[in-house]
Amino acid sequence: VEIYSLHVDCKVTSRFAHTVITSRIVNRANESREATFEVELPKTAFITNFSMSIDGKVYPGVIKEKAAAQKEYDTAVSHGQSAGLVKIRDRKLELFHVSVSIAAASKVTFELMYEELLKRQLGKFELLIKVRPKQLVKHFQIDVHIFEPQGIRFLETDSTFMTNELTEALTKVQNETKAHILFKPTVDQQKANPELDETLLNGDFVVRYDVQREATVGDIQIVNGYFVHYFAPSEMPVFPKNVIFVIDRSGSMAGRKIEQTRDALLKILQDLRPEDHFSFITFSNRVVEWKNSLLPATEENVASAAAFVQTLSAGGGTDINGALLTAVGALDKAENLPERSVSMVILLTDGQPTSGETNVEEIQENIQKAINGKYALFCLGFGFDVSYKFLEKMALSNGGIARRIYENADAALQLQGFYQEVATPILMKIEMQYPENAIEGLTKNNFMLFFEGSEIVVSGKIRNELDLLPVEIKAQSHTSDLTLKEEANVKEKEQVFQDQRYIFGNFIERLWAYLTIQQLLEKAISAPEEDQKALEAQALELSLQYSFVTPLTSMVVTKPSDQQQGELANKPTEAG
Repeated sequence: VEIYSLHVDCKVTSRFAHTVITSRIVNRANESREATFEVELPKTAFITNFSMSIDGKVYPGVIKEKAAAQKEYDTAVSHGQSAGLVKIRDRKLELFHVSVSIAAASKVTFELMYEELLKRQLGKFELLIKVRPKQLVKHFQIDVHIFEPQGIRFLETDSTFMTNELTEALTKVQNETKAHILFKPTVDQQKANPELDETLLNGDFVVRYDVQREATVGDIQIVNGYFVHYFAPSEMPVFPKNVIFVIDRSGSMAGRKIEQTRDALLKILQDLRPEDHFSFITFSNRVVEWKNSLLPATEENVASAAAFVQTLSAGGGTDINGALLTAVGALDKAENLPERSVSMVILLTDGQPTSGETNVEEIQENIQKAINGKYALFCLGFGFDVSYKFLEKMALSNGGIARRIYENADAALQLQGFYQEVATPILMKIEMQYPENAIEGLTKNNFMLFFEGSEIVVSGKIRNELDLLPVEIKAQSHTSDLTLKEEANVKEKEQVFQDQRYIFGNFIERLWAYLTIQQLLEKAISAPEEDQKALEAQALELSLQYSFVTPLTSMVVTKPSDQQQGELANKPTEAG
C-alpha cells in the first residue's frame, strides 16, 4: 500500500487557520489491503470535514449530535466494533485514525479538514503541523499561506527533522501582509540514507509569527457583517504581582515529579521582579507555610526561598482545601503590598483531595467564597491521577485557567512556560464596549487580567447597516485608569478582504462561531447545573450549523457497505 501523494494545505487569514490534509493511496498488491489515514492535529482545532473517495465513489463524514450519533452507531455495531477515531496523543495533539480495506490496484483519497483560531502566547502565534508519513512519498507538499492585514512583523519556520538537504526543499516568500511557505522535498531528499527506503520526515513542522500593531485600541476587521477585534497593547508598565505558590508534596509526588517541580520553582524564583511579593505553601495532609507573610522578591528573600525549595520532599495525603484556604487567608491579611498590584494563587497538585475536606463540590464552594473575585487562581494538574474537571472548574470560577502538566522529560519546562505566560500582567478589569443596539452575538468582552504577550479577541455580528462601529476600551494599568476610543469605518474595513483571492469568504463568521463555541463550553464548566444545559444547547446548535466536531457532536464516518459499519469521530477533552 503506497501513499503516492500527501498534501497539507493551510490558509491562515487574520489568525484563523483552515487546514486541509489530502492523502492519496494506491494498493499495488494483487489482493485487497488495508489503507490507513492518520493525522495528528492540534487539540485546539475543530475537525470540520472528512471524506474518503474509493475508486471515484465518495464516502462523506456526517456531523451529528453526539448522543444521536452514538445511538445510531450502537445499533449498527451491536456486535462490538472499534472505539472512536480520535484520541489524545500528547500535550498539544490529538490523533485521527481511520482505515479502510481496498481492492487490488484500487485507489483511495482521504481528505480531512480542520479549523482553529491561533492563540498568541509569549508574543507569537504558532501553527503546528505534525509530519509522520511513515514511508517515502512521491508527491509530498506542505503549503502555508498567511494573510495578516495588520502586517507581518516577523515569521519563522522551525522543524524537528530538518537536514541541510531538506532545507533546500523549503521556500519562504513574504511581503508586508502576506507570506507563502512551501515545503516540497523530493523522494531523495526525504531519505534518511540513500541506500534505504526510510523517511526523515517524522516530527513537527512549525510556523511562528507575529503581526504589526500600531493602533492603541487594537485592530478591527470586518467581513460580511461579522467583526473581530484584536487587542494586544505592549510596552506598558507591569503590575507588581503578589503570588503564592501552593505546592503538593503528598506521597505520589515523590521521585521525578518533586524533582521537576524543584527545578521549575528555582527558575521561576529567578524570574520574579524586585517589586513582586511572594510566598510558598506546601501541603500533604499537613499544610505548611514557608513564612507567615508574603515577602518582597529581594535578592536575599529569593535566595532563602531557593534554599527552602531545595529541601522539598514528598510524603503523606492531599489536603487541597486546607492549603488553598491558607493561601487565600495569607493574601487577605497581607500588609504593605503595592497599592495597584495583581494577586494570584498558583496551585500544583498531582492527585485527588484525600485529607481534610475531600468532597470536591464543597472545596469548590469554600474556595470561591473565600476568593470572592479578589484574586486569580491557576490550577496545574500534574499527570493523569488528578481530577482535571475539578481543577478546571475551580480555576475558571476564580478568574484563572487550568493546565495539565504532562509527565515527561520536559515537565519542568512546561511549569516554567506556564509561569512565563502569567508573569507579566499589564492590564486589569478590561471592558471592551460596543454599541449594544448595533451588535448581537457578542463574545466575551470583559476580562479580569491581560498578560503581556497574549491577545484579547472579541467578535460579533453587526446588526444593521452601520457606517461606523464605535469602540471603547476601559481598563486599569499599573499607573492609571485608561479609556481608549475609536470608530471603525465599516466599508473601509470590508474593502481590506475584497481583493484577497485565497480567503474563504465567511472566515470571520466561522471565527466568531469557533470562539463562541469554545467560550460557551468553558462557561458551562463552572456554571450551575441548570445553566449548563442551556449553554451546551447553544454550543451544540452552533456546532451543527457550522459543522464543527466539538465535545457535543460526533462525525459519523461511512464506509463501503461490504465493510464494517461506520465509525465515530469524537472530540476528546482534557477532562476526559
